[in-house]
Amino acid sequence: MTSPLPSAPHARNVSVLDLAPVVPVVVVEDAADAVPLARALVAGGLPAIEVTLRTPAALDAIRAIAGEVPEAMVGAGTLLTPAQVTEVVAAGARFLVSPGWTDVLLTAMRASGVPFLPGVSTVSEVVALLERGVREMKFFPAEAAGGTAYLRSLSGPLPQARFCPTGGIGPANAPDYLALPNVGCVGGTWMLPDDAIAAGDWARVERLARAAAALGRRDA
Repeated sequence: MTSPLPSAPHARNVSVLDLAPVVPVVVVEDAADAVPLARALVAGGLPAIEVTLRTPAALDAIRAIAGEVPEAMVGAGTLLTPAQVTEVVAAGARFLVSPGWTDVLLTAMRASGVPFLPGVSTVSEVVALLERGVREMKFFPAEAAGGTAYLRSLSGPLPQARFCPTGGIGPANAPDYLALPNVGCVGGTWMLPDDAIAAGDWARVERLARAAAALGRRDA
C-alpha cells in the first residue's frame, strides 16, 4: 500500500518515507517548546516530525505545530489504541506511527485517512502486513531487533516492504541503514539534545537537523 500524504505544499502524493532521510522522534515536555522546535527542524531540512504520546503535553504540541508551522508534516507516535488515533488526528496529526500493531489498531489507523507506519520486528509481522496491503512500516526496536543485517536479509524475499527503522540509531550508524534498498528513512532523537531544548537553543537544533538531513545525500 502506498500511503500518500494529504494535500499540502510540496507534499502531493509523497510517502512519509520519502519526505526526508531522518524523522525526528520528539518527546515534548512543555507544549511551549513545540513551535520553535518544529521551526528549527524544518529550517534544518527535516519537515516530517513525529511527536510521541509519552507526555501530557503531546496533544497540545501536535495542535500547536499543525496550526502554526504549516511547512511541517507533524505526526504522532507511540500509538497503542484506536482512541489515541482519533485524538491525534483531531489534533492535526498528518501521519501515524505505532511501535507494534494489532488488527484493531491497524483498522483504526487505516480508517483515519492519514498515512501510517505500523511497527514490526519479525518476518511474520511483515508478511502479515503485506497480506493486509500495507507495504510501509516502522522497524522497531531497530538495533535490538537485528539492525542493518536483519533488514538486508529481508530485502531479498520481501522486496515490496519498505521501512523506517527506529531505536538505537544515531549519526554514526544512520548512513548504514539509509544505504539499504528497503529503507526509506530512519527515526532518531540525536538532533534533539535535552540540554539544547532546556536552554531553548533552537539554533543548535537547526544545525544538528541540517547535518542529519545531509546523511541522505549519496554524495554526503
